[in-house]
This record gives sequence, structure tokens and C-alpha cells, in this order.
Amino acid sequence: MQTILGSNGQIGHELARELYKNYTKNIRLVSRNPKKINPTDQVRPADLSSYEQTLASLNGSDIVYFTVGLPMDTELWENQFEIILQNVIKACKSINSKLVYFDNTYMYPKNDVPQTELTEFRPEGRKSTVRARMANMLLNEIKLGTLNCVICRAPEFYGPNKTQSITNTMLFDNVLQHKRLIVPISKTTKRTLIWTPDASRALALIGNTSSTYQQTWHLPCAPSASYNELINITETITHEKYSVFTVKKWLFKLGAIFNSKFRELEELLPRYQYDNIFESNKFQEQFPSFEITTYKQGIQSILTAGQTE
Repeated sequence: MQTILGSNGQIGHELARELYKNYTKNIRLVSRNPKKINPTDQVRPADLSSYEQTLASLNGSDIVYFTVGLPMDTELWENQFEIILQNVIKACKSINSKLVYFDNTYMYPKNDVPQTELTEFRPEGRKSTVRARMANMLLNEIKLGTLNCVICRAPEFYGPNKTQSITNTMLFDNVLQHKRLIVPISKTTKRTLIWTPDASRALALIGNTSSTYQQTWHLPCAPSASYNELINITETITHEKYSVFTVKKWLFKLGAIFNSKFRELEELLPRYQYDNIFESNKFQEQFPSFEITTYKQGIQSILTAGQTE
């Protein structure tokens, strides 16, 4: 049995399809209101802030995938995220299950130094601090040898369907809605984005490869590109020219005074001021046959899917 926690999210949804296609038909989906993705899926509603419900939802699992996401609400993260992970760790130990933890890069320094699996944590901001503490929980378990787990880390998403990210919302959603494109902070700094289906395929591959455990892995990404480059690719595909507005940092700060969504994004802004180079060489050397989606392929897929909705 392979169990996905947070199965309603984009990563969990795509992970369920990948597991069913290539690894197992014995899949359990867990969230507050899970829905079947494949014909044979088990669905198990659970509040993961309750240890009893967490344990019951994981019972019988060989591999557990933690793809849980919470809304961008700092207080919610501080009040629930660590408790949820503590419950999952405790339950996995109790049933002797492996744990595959899907992580982000919030805890990394917000500068232009290339990021590897050995990059030190230097969280800036409350949400970043929560994510650092969660990752450190698992690193401590690995150090002590008390849990068979693996950390899989990804940068900002871009992807099809309901993928949620700043880039999807401000760039590609606006292309589909024939609106002016919006770029945060700078059009020329490099960004590393991960195609969400690639992230889920890599999660499944790592989770089902025993030699990957007790380590951190950066999930596979295409080479970094600037927003200018992404816009040029989009214009080549659509044969259109787009109006682009760059939102400077001071405008975000002004918006944060009046808008809670802007306030929640504010601590992430420094990463858009500098080149973001997220390296996935370790994964690519271990799995050389894994095909990474190019930005041209990914953007074409987003636009094609959006036009058919």
C-alpha cells in the first residue's frame, strides 16, 4: 500500500496517476475530503492534526508521501504544520512505513548562490522558519536512524490545470485570459521553475528506489530562465506580443498594507531580486534517463490545456 497525504493538491493528484501507471494499483488517498483519482484508489478522510486520525489513515502503508499543503496563512502554518508532520512521523514509526517528504526552498538563503542539497538553511520570515523546522525534524530522524525517510525538494511550481504559483497566476493565467502579464520585481533575474508533473514523477521514482532513502534530493528542473525568456517562449508559441507590467518591491509592500494576500507573499519577494539557481545534478546523475520537460514543452501544455477548459 502506498499512501498520499494531501492528495487533492496538484502534486498529490499527479503523483497518484504516476504511481497507478507505473508502480502500484494499491493506493490510498488521504485529505480532509479526498476524491478518487484512479479506479482502484482507496479514499480516507482525515484531519492530520489529530494523531489518532493520522495513524488510522496510514495503517497498512508501506510508503507514505507527504504532499500536504496549507493555505498561505502564516498563523495557520505556525499552529498546524509542525503538529501535522510530528503526527505523520510518529505514525510512520509505529507502522514501520517509509516516508517520502515533499519540501520547498523557503528555508534557503535568498541570494544568487546556486542551491544544492548541501545548501545551509537561513530562513527569513515566519513561513520560512516553519519550513526549516519541519525539514530539520526529518534530518534529525535521518541522523538518528529512527525513521526510513527521504526529503525531496522543489523550487517554485509551474504546470497545468490548477497548479498554484506566482508565475502561473501572474504570467500564464493572464495569457489565457488575454490580460497584461505581470512580473514580480525583475524581468531579467533567473528563475528555476519545476514542471509539476516532473516533480510528481520524480517523487514516485525516488519513493520506489530503496537506495535513495536517508538523503535529500533536489527534484529535476530545466535550466534556469528569466521572465523575459519565458515571455519570449510564450510569444513564439502563440505568435502574439504581450504587454508586461513589472511590480516593483515597493508596490508589493504598499499592497501588503491593505491586502492580506500581498502580506503573505511579502517574505518571498527577496528571492525574485536575485538569480535563483536550483541545481538538480545529483538526481540527473542518479537517473540519467529521466526526461525533464523543457519550458517550451511545459508552456505549450499549459496553453493547450487552458484553451480546452
